Amino acid sequence: MGDTAKRPKNLSLDPAAIERAERYAKRHGTSLSGLVSDYLSSLPLDPPAELRSPAVRRLYGVAGGARRATVDRKDYRDHLARKYGMA
Repeated sequence: MGDTAKRPKNLSLDPAAIERAERYAKRHGTSLSGLVSDYLSSLPLDPPAELRSPAVRRLYGVAGGARRATVDRKDYRDHLARKYGMA
């Protein structure tokens, strides 16, 4: 992000959204480019856990966030036995 030069970028936007954004920008003394730039700059690169969807939160441990590095076959079978009442 060391490059401070602005670069042109073409975007395809809904005409109604453009009109609304232009009115908002005018009322707030900025430009449409400024609004988009500010919004994009405010996006978190790694959202906090509470902002992740439930499906992503459930899968997060599978992708390397798990506390335990490995689960062997016996652990998995024990888990299934407990889950389905076969223990």
